[in-house]
Amino acid sequence: MAESNRPYVLITGASSGVGKAAAILLSEKYNLIIHGRNIEKLVETKRLCCLSCDVRIWCCDLEQINMVDDSFRDFLADECLQISAFIHSAGIAVTLPLRMFTLERIQQVININFLSASIISRVLVQKKYNGTELKNIVYVSSNISNRGAKGFAAYAASKGALDAFMRCLAIELAPRVRVNSILPGGMKTEMTEQMFEDESLLEKMEKSYPLGLGTPQKIASVVDFLLSDAASWITGQQITVDGGRSIDVTA
Repeated sequence: MAESNRPYVLITGASSGVGKAAAILLSEKYNLIIHGRNIEKLVETKRLCCLSCDVRIWCCDLEQINMVDDSFRDFLADECLQISAFIHSAGIAVTLPLRMFTLERIQQVININFLSASIISRVLVQKKYNGTELKNIVYVSSNISNRGAKGFAAYAASKGALDAFMRCLAIELAPRVRVNSILPGGMKTEMTEQMFEDESLLEKMEKSYPLGLGTPQKIASVVDFLLSDAASWITGQQITVDGGRSIDVTA
């Protein structure tokens, strides 16, 4: 039976990857709102969650950015609940060389990776919709937001915007709300599986990570930590979780 006294955590992108892993882990101590655009996948995530967790489903396509605000506010009103923590794990990764940039493609990446997070965050800090319940925001960014890679300019820009937004919100919303971002390194998810089909690339990647490639579960454990009282003096931080790759300067 679900425990009604547990706080609610909103997880976007909960149908796969880090979002799904976070939902399964966090369901052991929180009630959840899981978001995605594929209802069948969200139902599967819900099935894997702890039985004592109350899991609500918010289905919305974050690419349709003009619909996100109304969709989310309507959801909160219909469900009559308030949210204590927001995990933005929804994202899209594209390899897009500069010569192939189009406004539509860049806008898609920005909408999903950054703008939707800002819209949802805005609703959650408004007393009209969420009271003063919000205590934590965690954005799942990428280690590429502070670095460079061929073909990832649009993706890196969207994650860089997310991290800059995070730092400003951490100051603006303190001390009531803590805001941080997690910068994962390479890992196998549904979003990256096509990339890892290249065996030579996979071998190269594995060699470049001192602790090996990551998993969504490893990132989910850091999400869990950032929501906990153990992280009560941490805000405005980019937490790099990449198996040591970013500090390896071996020739």
